[in-house]
Amino acid sequence: MWSLGISPDKLTFPILLKACAAISVLNEGRKIQVDVVKHGLDCNVYVQNTMIHFYGSCRRIRDTRRVFDEMSYRTVVSWNAVLSACVDNECLKESFRLFVKMMDSGFDPDETTMMILLSSCSELGNLSFGRWVHSQVIGNGMDVNCRLGTALVDMYGKCGTVYDASMVFHRMLERNVWTWSAMILGLAQHGFAKDALELFPKMKQSSISPTYVTFLGILCACSHAGLVDGGYKFFHDMENVHGIEPMVIHYGAMVDILSRAGHLKEAYNFILKMPVEADPVVWRTLLSACTIHCVNDNDRIGYFNWSQREAGTL
Repeated sequence: MWSLGISPDKLTFPILLKACAAISVLNEGRKIQVDVVKHGLDCNVYVQNTMIHFYGSCRRIRDTRRVFDEMSYRTVVSWNAVLSACVDNECLKESFRLFVKMMDSGFDPDETTMMILLSSCSELGNLSFGRWVHSQVIGNGMDVNCRLGTALVDMYGKCGTVYDASMVFHRMLERNVWTWSAMILGLAQHGFAKDALELFPKMKQSSISPTYVTFLGILCACSHAGLVDGGYKFFHDMENVHGIEPMVIHYGAMVDILSRAGHLKEAYNFILKMPVEADPVVWRTLLSACTIHCVNDNDRIGYFNWSQREAGTL
């Protein structure tokens, strides 16, 4: 482009910045920002919005705020970009403060704003603010479509109010795999293992194929219900029927199923045969179970793991 004598414009730079954001190449993005200034486009709102997204993707929240704070003109997209950057970088309380500032500045939140805020509520477990966001969705006459409905189900599920999650879920006219997965996981994590397992065949009847998140919820439900054989079956079907390669978190869920059931040696052997390296969470799951089922730990697995942990090998 440069060799042909064609100068970049306000549409070129956002494309380049999005590419840098996608692969988190900070230095390349900074070079592009220098060119943005050289071409006098550093005050263009479209370019600035993309720059906020770029710095957020590179986990440079201070640079994100600097670009945002220096903007002379902002749009709802600008606010959404900085809110999203805060949530993605776990500055969750700051995202709430920015939202209040957004409202005070006279901007009306849109669907994307609500999605970002619900994600923040989910991560913090802030039910009261999540309910308020839900009320704003209703009060502003927004359509609770698949995206927004899924975010609400996920928020209520993670905050422990499974009844509210279920109410939203059953009122939705359209659901995707993430909606089903959020509902299954929410039920499984809060003691409704039977309900979670009953949803799985209903999901498949709706011609929706499960994902790795779905199976995480199913394995979690098996763990709470004490279904060792069922856990093995779902774990097997995950890869051999649905073609989903298990991740460490799924292996950890299987270890949890076996450990909760008191099958400590079986859990230990399962870890040793894992094709991926067990992370500390997997080992802690087994070690915790050893302290609970110590009366059955005749093979002193808990002692062995504790010795390794003390030696710094776990």
